[in-house]
Amino acid sequence: MAKRKQYPLRIDPTVWEAIERWAADDMRSANGQVEWILRQALRRAGRLSPNMPDEASPSEGNDVRDPDHQGMGEERT
Repeated sequence: MAKRKQYPLRIDPTVWEAIERWAADDMRSANGQVEWILRQALRRAGRLSPNMPDEASPSEGNDVRDPDHQGMGEERT
């Protein structure tokens, strides 16, 4: 398993509740959802290495998300 950086996060309870709901919709853990959101933001800002995978493999402890889900806040069709 790849080593993961642990970081205590202080977050508004309303934001955390929204992340938990979104994570449940995408069948991810809240932690996995936060990492996915951060990766998307980094990719959009051009700050994520091109060889960085979209997500850690399931064997590294992350949930697998719906590959058809297109992005933050977009509805599935």
